[in-house]
This record gives sequence, structure tokens and C-alpha cells, in this order.
Amino acid sequence: MSIEMQSHQAEAGPAEEPLSQWLINMPEPPTMWQELVGYIRTNVLSKKQNKTKKKSSKPVYSCLKSVFPILIWGRQYKLNMFKKDLMAGLTLASLCIPQSIGYANLAGLDPEYGLYTSVVPPLIYSMMGSSRELAIGPVAVVSLLLSSMVRDLQDPVTDPIAYRKIVFTVTFFAGAFQAIFGLFRLGFLVDFLSHAALVGFMAGAAIVIGLQQLKGLFGLSHFTNKTDVVSVLSSVFHSLHHPWQPLNFVIGSSFLIFILLARLIGKRNKKLFWIPAMAPLISVTLATLIVYLTNAETRGVKIVKHIKPGFNRPSVNQLQFSSPHLGQVAKIGIICAIIALTEAIAVGRSFATIKGYRLDGNKEMTAMGLSNIAGSLTSCYVATGSFSRTAVNFSAGCETVVSNIVMAITVMVSLEVLTRFLYFTPTAILASIILSALPGLIDISGALHIWKLDKLDFLVLIAAFFGVLFASVEIGLLLAVGISFMRIILSSIRPTVEALGRLSKTDIFGDINQYPMATKTQGLLTLRISSPLLCFANANFIRDRILNSVHKVEEEEDDEQEVKRAKVLQVVILDMSCVMGIDTSGVVALEELHKELASNDTRLVISSPRWRVLHKLKRAKLEEKVKKENIFMTVGEAVDVYVRAGTTSHDMC
Repeated sequence: MSIEMQSHQAEAGPAEEPLSQWLINMPEPPTMWQELVGYIRTNVLSKKQNKTKKKSSKPVYSCLKSVFPILIWGRQYKLNMFKKDLMAGLTLASLCIPQSIGYANLAGLDPEYGLYTSVVPPLIYSMMGSSRELAIGPVAVVSLLLSSMVRDLQDPVTDPIAYRKIVFTVTFFAGAFQAIFGLFRLGFLVDFLSHAALVGFMAGAAIVIGLQQLKGLFGLSHFTNKTDVVSVLSSVFHSLHHPWQPLNFVIGSSFLIFILLARLIGKRNKKLFWIPAMAPLISVTLATLIVYLTNAETRGVKIVKHIKPGFNRPSVNQLQFSSPHLGQVAKIGIICAIIALTEAIAVGRSFATIKGYRLDGNKEMTAMGLSNIAGSLTSCYVATGSFSRTAVNFSAGCETVVSNIVMAITVMVSLEVLTRFLYFTPTAILASIILSALPGLIDISGALHIWKLDKLDFLVLIAAFFGVLFASVEIGLLLAVGISFMRIILSSIRPTVEALGRLSKTDIFGDINQYPMATKTQGLLTLRISSPLLCFANANFIRDRILNSVHKVEEEEDDEQEVKRAKVLQVVILDMSCVMGIDTSGVVALEELHKELASNDTRLVISSPRWRVLHKLKRAKLEEKVKKENIFMTVGEAVDVYVRAGTTSHDMC
């Protein structure tokens, strides 16, 4: 035992030196070029090598399986799964048909284009998407985005053909951006629209959409093209002074109450999910029959009128790549792409979590992008995942995306068979269907949760909400993203510098404000820089905060009556474990800090420097000025060394 203890002490004695040597003599970190090459090897070449190892007699088929997931799960598809998907798809179609017509009207397009959008994009997505429940098609928010932003370039009333061409071009750009995000793994761009911004944006958009439906609900002829709440409400009040037919309001409000009651029944009894799903189609059928049998259109009831029968028509020749507005069209496309992706991925992930599988975000972006590109070539506008239809699809018991295929086929049959019947559909019923879907976009409980959790996030939410409500959709988004960026910038340029103390009987050092029981060591000041970057934006601020902390400690010690010279601050230990990167401004700030402290006979000690940070300090030869023996792997090691040194000598410098 004595031999073992002696050997242990022999190892423990000089332990500080090897640790410091390991820190100082570590190899150089990889350069940016080496990291790029490593990323390509890891994410691209390794996958190809794995594929060649697993290789097979059918390499083309293996490649196709990675692009089209339907080839993987399709082999295990069974008849009992198809029965569930068939029922879910038919239920989905009953909700999709009236909603698609209403959303097309909201987007400023003829009704058939909403139905077209519920055919081609869902079919493409069903072959390439990784979500089993996501229902693809037109949605209210994207329809509002298109109508509000494209209308600034072309009025759909004066030239509907030119307006439609711009919408198809926007759809192409939206799909192209989405596909690029997925192929190049740029999904982080979608994250710039935070959860708080999305909640505020959706709520504001829902109110704007609801106010715009007053035109159809009241059967108004004179209505504003603007989307802000002031313009819409003033337009409604001015229009009510003109002659209008109350029958439109009676039909619309009656069926709105019916749809909302059906939804209430579905919420109270989950087994009756089919009642709210079928309610819009039942409403359209009954309202159309009432108008047809009573000739209500002769009494002022506004109807949809002609819907072109037949399947999707090619629209390749309608894409406007030589338009003078191409830059603005691309801008609208990227905004629609981000909003559509954010909604679809959020909805898809929530239901994937319930079902217990993982959603591949990059595959979702690629699938959504190619769906919209194909849609732009076949007379569709921007499609994405709908929360209300996905919830119906899930409740109906769907097993796979075959429910989307069933829905698309049902809509195709409707385009061929039911378009003549839909001639007499009143526009008021379409307005009531859209209005009934809006409460799901307003997340009051989510807003309250954000208020309790983070007031700055709530400010982002409020900015997006009021920006959309009182200005425009673009301004609402810009305000939300701008405030989010300002918050990030402020936290970067004004980071905190925390004074640390040791928790009793441990080697853990914590913020003394967070842990009041933590003890300080006499003669030592331990500070932690809580910023991932020490750079030009915050270097001077951090240096000044450190010096202020030093002066504050010295003043406190000078105020003590029986203080001795040995107790004056002698060492400042900087915990740099949070600092991931440093630039030349940061190095200069540390040099100035070292000189300032040295002039007051105070030693600067650096602990826990990261690999790249220490490499930069070596390059700048700062570790020679600070001295290698003043660089430690941990705060505890630095404190222990200087406490032991303080017991033998008061002259630390």
C-alpha cells in the first residue's frame, strides 16, 4: 500500500505541468478548407462508399429508393392499410374540394386553379415526401401572401391572364428555392422565422383573411385591394352604404354556424371526426341546391358561375422569365417558399412525433420544392401542408401518403364531373368555409405561453401580428425577423461577464448571483465570458467589463479596515470555456487587458481556452506575454495552483 501511495503521489505532484503541456502542445486545428473537404467526405463521399459497399445488382434502383421513399414502404404495403388510406383520402377530399375553391378565390384566381393545386402537388409529394400524414394543397396564409403581393404587380380584375402568369412564375420560384434548400441542406434559413414570429404572423394573417371574407359574406361589389385592417374595415363601412343583398349574409352566416357546430361536435367526440370533415362539402351541396332550386341568383345572391371542366392544363408557356418584374417575382417566391416550408415542416413534425417516427427535413424541402415546380407547369399555385386537412387525415386513420393519392384522384374526378353543378355555388358559402378554418390559425394559448416564458419573444410576436394587421404581410415579416436579429446582435455585442465562486466541497465554479452560496477565494477574481465570440463587435465592451469588475473588487478590499497588502487582488482568472472563436480585435483586447492588469501588479490567467482560441493566441504570441504557466485547462486547476502558491509566498508576481 505504501508503494502504491508513493507512486500515486509521485504522479499527482507534477500533474499540473503535464496538463498545461497538453494544452500548450496540442496540434493545430483544421483550416476552413480542411473542414470543407472533411464535410464533403463525411456527407457525400462516405454515403456513396456505403452504397457501393452495400452494392447490389441494381445500383439504379438503390439510387431511386433514396429519392422516392414510396419504393421502400410500398413493398410492405398491405390491403388493410389501403382500406384505411382509402377512407382517409375520401374524407380528406370532402374537405379539400370546397376549401380549394375558397382558397383560389382568396388568391385572386378562378376556382378551378385551387382544385388543380389539390391534384398534381399531392401526387408528386406522395412519391417523394417522408411524412405519412401531411395533406398537401392550397392553404389560406399562402393564398393571402400571393393575393397581397402579386396584386402590387398586376391587378387580377383588369388583366386576370397576366396576373395568373405571374402567380405561376412565383410558384416556380418558390418550388426552386425549396428544392435548393433541401438539396444543399440550407434548412437553417427557415429557422430565421422563429416560433414567436410565426405565431404572431399566423394570427395577424387569420384576422386579415377573415376581414377580406366580408366581401363574399355580404356580397359586396366595391371592395379594397389592400390587406391592412384599416383599409378593409373602411371599405366594408363604405360599401354598406351602397345597395347590397342580405340573402348573401343569411346563407353565409347560417352555414358558418353549421360548420362551427359540426367542429364542436368533432372536438367533443373524437370518434365523430368525420362530421366536421364532411360539413364543408355538405354546406356547399345544400347551398348550391338552395340557390339552384330557388333561382336565388336572380335575387342578388352572388355565385361562382363557370368552372372549367377537365384535368390540369399545361402552363409551361405561361411562365414569365423575361418579365420586367422578375426580381420582385423571385422575392415573392422566396417569401412564399419560407412561409410554406415553415408551416409544412411544423405540421409534419408534430404528427410524426405522435406516430413515433422521424421526419427528414431536407427530404421534405426537396419533395415540397419539386411538387411546386411540377405544379407551376400544370396550372397550380403554391401548395404546402395544411394543418386542418392533416388533422382530418390523421383522425381518419391514414397509414401512408396513399391518402393523398386517393384525395388527388377524387378531386380529378370532381373536376370532370362536378364542375357544372358547382356553377350555382354561392360565394358566401366559400367565405364561410374559409372563416371556419381561421380559428385554428390563432394560437392564443401559445401566445400566452410565450408571454410567460420570454418577453422579448412576445415582442417579436406582437411586431409580426400588428405589422401584418396594420401595414402589410411583408412589413409584418420584416419587423419580426428584424427584431429577432436585433436581439441576437444585442446579446452578441453586450454579453455578460460573470463573477464565479466555488461550490462547497466540489470543483464546480458557478455564477455568484445564481449561486449565492458559492465562495470566493481571497486575492483571486474569477470571471467567465459568456459569449461564443470574442470579436470586433464586443471585444472592447468585454475588456471594459472585466476592468470594471477588477476595480470594484479592489475598492471593496480597500474599504475593509484591517486589510493587509497580501489580501489585495493579485490574480484575475478568465474562464474562456464559452468562447468558441476569437478575431484580431479580441486578441488585441486581451493584450490591452494583460498590460492594464500587469501595470497594477495583477496577473492575468486564462483557463479552459478552446482549441481554435488557443491557436489564435499562439499565432499572436499572446501566450508568451501572458506566460505559458498562466494558461490552465480548468478553472479549478488554476485556483488550486495559486491558492497553494499563496500559502508559501505573498509575492505572486
